[in-house]
Amino acid sequence: MAQDVLLSQSGYDKLVKELEFLKGPERQRIAENIREAKSHGDLRENAMYHEAKLNQTRLESRIAELERTLQRARIVEVDEAKAGTVQMGSTVKVKDLDLMDVFSFTLVGEYEADPDQDMISIQSPLGAAMVGHEAGDEVEVDAPAGLLQYRILDVRDPA
Repeated sequence: MAQDVLLSQSGYDKLVKELEFLKGPERQRIAENIREAKSHGDLRENAMYHEAKLNQTRLESRIAELERTLQRARIVEVDEAKAGTVQMGSTVKVKDLDLMDVFSFTLVGEYEADPDQDMISIQSPLGAAMVGHEAGDEVEVDAPAGLLQYRILDVRDPA
């Protein structure tokens, strides 16, 4: 059985919007490119046609991936009863107890994760270890780099 894909409501809405765009305007644009390329004659040596068909294949693959993801999506609601506790959507400020670095991140679903934007998957080793803890807790994370230790300095609840 396929595993649920955890998403925030905004993450789910973003994927739905992308799917609608790909199935509508983007699919039409690529179909038009294929029609135009066909009008140029011999398809065997028509680079424009082959590129358009490759783009169509990529588009249809992405559409299928999004549809599978949305079918398995489970929207994680913010639990107001757990205010001050790390949960999906929380912004967490931690101190690495080995390196003494302080950094913040927001816990999001797997498809929303973007480490460059400090958005960490709730299913990652760091994210999963933080869930349910609160400011002041020390948390051990069994990561690929080894056992890491953090102190939670602050938890901001999801908006």
